Amino acid sequence: MVLRNAELPRSWCLAVRSSQGQPRSHPTFSCFGSIGADTRMNVKKYFVRALHRLQKGPGYTYKELLVWYCDNTNTHGPKRIIKEGPKKKVIWFFLTLLFASLVFWQWGILINTYLSYNVTSSLSIGFKTMKFPAVTVCNANPFKYSEVKHLLKELDKLIEAALERILQPTHGDTITPLLLNGSDNASEGLDLALWNQIPLVLIDEHDKDNPVIVEIFETNRTAPGNGTSPGNGTALENGTAPGNGTAPGNGTTAAPPAPSNTTSEEKKYKLAVKLCSHQGSNNCTYRNFTSAAQAVTEWYILQSTSILSKVPLQERIRMGYQAEDMILACLYGAEPCNYKNFTQIYHPDHGNCYIFNWGMDKEALNSSNPGAEFGLKLILDISQQDYIPYLSSAAGARLMLHQQKSFPFLKDQGIYAMAGTETSIGVLVDELERMGYPYSDCTMNGSDVPVKNLYSEYNTSYSIQACLRSCFQNHMAEICGCGHYIFPLPEGVTYCNNDDNPGWAYCYSSLRSSIRQRQICIDSCKETCNDTQYKMTISMADWPSEASEDWIFHILSYERDMSTNVTLDRNGIIKLNIYFQEYNYRTISESAATTIVWLLSSLGGQFGFWMGGSVLCLIEFGEIIIDSLWITVINVIGWCKGLKQKRAQARYPDAPPTVSELVEAHTNLGFQHEEAGAVPSHGTPRGEALPLEPGTPPPNYDSLRVRPLDAVGLDSDAETE
Repeated sequence: MVLRNAELPRSWCLAVRSSQGQPRSHPTFSCFGSIGADTRMNVKKYFVRALHRLQKGPGYTYKELLVWYCDNTNTHGPKRIIKEGPKKKVIWFFLTLLFASLVFWQWGILINTYLSYNVTSSLSIGFKTMKFPAVTVCNANPFKYSEVKHLLKELDKLIEAALERILQPTHGDTITPLLLNGSDNASEGLDLALWNQIPLVLIDEHDKDNPVIVEIFETNRTAPGNGTSPGNGTALENGTAPGNGTAPGNGTTAAPPAPSNTTSEEKKYKLAVKLCSHQGSNNCTYRNFTSAAQAVTEWYILQSTSILSKVPLQERIRMGYQAEDMILACLYGAEPCNYKNFTQIYHPDHGNCYIFNWGMDKEALNSSNPGAEFGLKLILDISQQDYIPYLSSAAGARLMLHQQKSFPFLKDQGIYAMAGTETSIGVLVDELERMGYPYSDCTMNGSDVPVKNLYSEYNTSYSIQACLRSCFQNHMAEICGCGHYIFPLPEGVTYCNNDDNPGWAYCYSSLRSSIRQRQICIDSCKETCNDTQYKMTISMADWPSEASEDWIFHILSYERDMSTNVTLDRNGIIKLNIYFQEYNYRTISESAATTIVWLLSSLGGQFGFWMGGSVLCLIEFGEIIIDSLWITVINVIGWCKGLKQKRAQARYPDAPPTVSELVEAHTNLGFQHEEAGAVPSHGTPRGEALPLEPGTPPPNYDSLRVRPLDAVGLDSDAETE
């Protein structure tokens, strides 16, 4: 028999090692690493006992644990399952399962509602000393015509000749192009190269399925009345697209003769702007308009943009309206002011603009009381007689109220003040406070927006209008190779013009009408989390009155020009009154519609309503889960231990000897086992057994370890528990 080292105490191993005088035929044992084996065994026993001590009351099987939970839980339903009869057990089991499913379903809805991060808006009204808004005033006309006339002279000649051609009487029912040759008087002084870069055309829509495009100026000797029908590569914007069939003659066709009874309402001619990807290309688009006035204005803006984009900024500022000429009188509350209290910026749409109370260099002004007496009063001269005739069709002042240190986007948020009137603007303040991520996708200062803000050169704050325009300009610089004149430029990009970028107008028009590009910019830009909006109530009256206009115009003319002659008139004078209508402000703030407190109370309410449970019931359920985990751990340990024992039994088929047998083997020869085939000593014949020698064998102990009585008592108590 063989004894495993792990079953011997350390003292016994030492005793075995000291018995060197025994014959080699006797079994000898050695203990290798007995100290490490004892330590591992003690640690293993400690953890096993700890697991058993943790797992007390509920039981050591899953069934015992489940029965214990149903019998001791405070949740209604499980108790009835184990206490009722067989039929009621089934009923209560299905009821408990049904209501537990309802609880989990309601919990899922509540958690999903909480994770949706909805907000509620609340309106509050407060009273405090408010900052007076920044006021930006501009002239509706960006430049003095007398200053830019030399730049737009060729453009004016072209549009005058085109209008003369458009408004000429038609011959019969068709309209014919004007034939221009070098010897014709009509072509003298016209820059046809400038015209052909972005031409105007007429669209004859007598036949709506095959509209005919008629050039306004013809430079070849084609017979009058010839036109082109849009073929491949052309499109009509805002108009009727041509059908599949095209007119014969490579796209050239004569306008069909109209019936003699054709009325004037049936004569359909539209003016359109022809935009091509490059000069001489068939890849063109036609932007047609309902009115020729709209087409002329759009064409003139495109052409003048190309011309003015090559003019240096300082020269453009000089050609605009200066503050001392435009701002005739200023009064804020009871304090006088003048044009020096305004900050000048250049706006591409309106030229020189002037901002009062912008807050860049000085602290923003406060308003102490509501009413016109405590607001801003201005008298402006817009000099309507010096307007560019084809560029600005509206006359007046463009103004906007906005926050301090924000860029004024007058084209989107500005209003007009009419000449010859006194315009009173009562202001109400709305403060918007939005919640940030994850409740909304707003930004505090634009630092987390992927679009580079091109308006940062003005040292202004972030706004979604600045972001959208910066995004569009960046896309145009990337796709078209140049930037539009009305937006700031990215680094290393120049403004578009017809000479360096012949197809810029076509690219700009395509990009502006692209829904995909617009959606990209909308997705990239974010609203500001905090914003201030100014609601305006506008009223107007004629100013000055007929009885007082004589002396008022004399005084204003003398103050501006130091002349006794009247240099001002009703068509150029505007009076503005801007003030707080009420001395209060409204705050529209967002708050979380669902909080963690709401979630916990809702979860508890559903659990209590359907199952009659509480938080303690959830703790009980958590305890059962932990107990089941401990049972699983204990079962795994037992399974591993049994597997180890099976491997040991396979290695040692016989049972290991006990300690008493080992002692007898080393002390009394009578307890030794004879080996098979051994030769008997003292001449005893083979097959005869030796007589037993008298002696008393040692006690049949399994272990020689001596333990104190108090330790034995502690183990017995632990086992009884």
